[in-house]
Amino acid sequence: MGIKDTTYLKKLIFVDVDGTICTAGMIPHGEFKDSPSDYIGAKPFPSRIEHVNSLYDDGKHTIVYWTARGCKSGLTNALYDLTKKQLKAWGAKYHDLQVGNKPHFDMYICDKSFNSDVYFDGLPINLGASEFRAHYQLEND
Repeated sequence: MGIKDTTYLKKLIFVDVDGTICTAGMIPHGEFKDSPSDYIGAKPFPSRIEHVNSLYDDGKHTIVYWTARGCKSGLTNALYDLTKKQLKAWGAKYHDLQVGNKPHFDMYICDKSFNSDVYFDGLPINLGASEFRAHYQLEND
């Protein structure tokens, strides 16, 4: 029996940067220039980064940080470099960093997405029905 390729079993997870693992993105629309000065003061959310790192460390996930930085201004090279430095300083682990290829939008509706606040603030993810009921102390249907 040969070596079995199991890379296809990994779950591919795209993680936004601004407003998800750090502060940023709070600049009023009319003042937003999408330049390094809009992001340089971003502060990390350590517990969120630690959680994503745990997914990276378990070997069952491919982590891609994906940001709209640069898509409005076209400054993708400068913002890629800044973002990479920030992720390193914050201790963020990842397999790939994609900057400037995520569209700039005000709302994202998708069947595969989680609101970052809901996801990171303790909503049980992928619990079976009995575990969900136990967690929330719900009665049987």
